[in-house]
Amino acid sequence: MERMQYSRHRMPISPESDAAGDAPAEAPGTGSENVGVSSDIWRRLRSTANHPNGLTLIRIAAIPLIIVLFSFPSSRFMAFIAALAFSGAAFTDYLDGFLARRQGKVTFLGKALDPVADKLLTSSAFIMLAAHGWVPAWMVCIIVGRELAITGLRSVIAGKGLDISASRLGKLKTGFQIAAIIPLMIHYPFWDLDCQAIGQTLIWAALGFTVWSGVDYFIKFKRLV
Repeated sequence: MERMQYSRHRMPISPESDAAGDAPAEAPGTGSENVGVSSDIWRRLRSTANHPNGLTLIRIAAIPLIIVLFSFPSSRFMAFIAALAFSGAAFTDYLDGFLARRQGKVTFLGKALDPVADKLLTSSAFIMLAAHGWVPAWMVCIIVGRELAITGLRSVIAGKGLDISASRLGKLKTGFQIAAIIPLMIHYPFWDLDCQAIGQTLIWAALGFTVWSGVDYFIKFKRLV
């Protein structure tokens, strides 16, 4: 039987293909894993934003950012951006309550955490405003002092197993505080509006509701015990 011999010829290899051959191959699945991690993070963020308590935590987490943005009072642009960030954080106060009622997720944690988040947000803004000299310091002392006193009172009430949800006066107080803080943070004239004058007017209403609601809380607490 005739034996056939085959000659083996080496194919020429270009420098590009040789370099590609020496380079380490990408680990299989790395790209898909990165996409999977990104999608998982996005899904978790969406889930947090759709949960009432998650929005409350987002409001608290936004406070350091607002403080940093509001640390440049001489910049008209930064003051406006800080006011915009504060407005977005304040809007979550309405949104988390709306979602809690709509989704049936009104919980004890939400009732306790939501007012604390409001107090942290507004008190931080008032302290920064006083530091810039844009609001009287004595007003801020009364407002922040009231918030601390009511927070302690609510802790005592919660320890007795009583309802600690915010009262109507408390909600009005928060609304007027937010309405006063936004133009005060903008500070500079905007669209021919004297934002500082508007804020100074609203802060008197906020101060009135702050004191009124605080006295009301202590009166109710006295009746409960």
